[in-house]
Amino acid sequence: MNQKLVTKKNQKVRRLRESYPEVRCKIFYQRDYLHLLVKYGLEDATEDRELPTPTRLPGPPQVFRIEDSQAG
Repeated sequence: MNQKLVTKKNQKVRRLRESYPEVRCKIFYQRDYLHLLVKYGLEDATEDRELPTPTRLPGPPQVFRIEDSQAG
């Protein structure tokens, strides 16, 4: 995901928490969403393809569909 958009998302959540401290909120990033798709069987995991190296952020690697990458 574009770092500019991630920063914007984090700022919105930070403002929400400052304004409404009683509201609990969890940020889901693209890698989290893709991991949930694989976990619940809505998307196939690609074991044949080499996954990108992990970033400095914790979490599962991104999942890519082989069909999409070969179509281009």
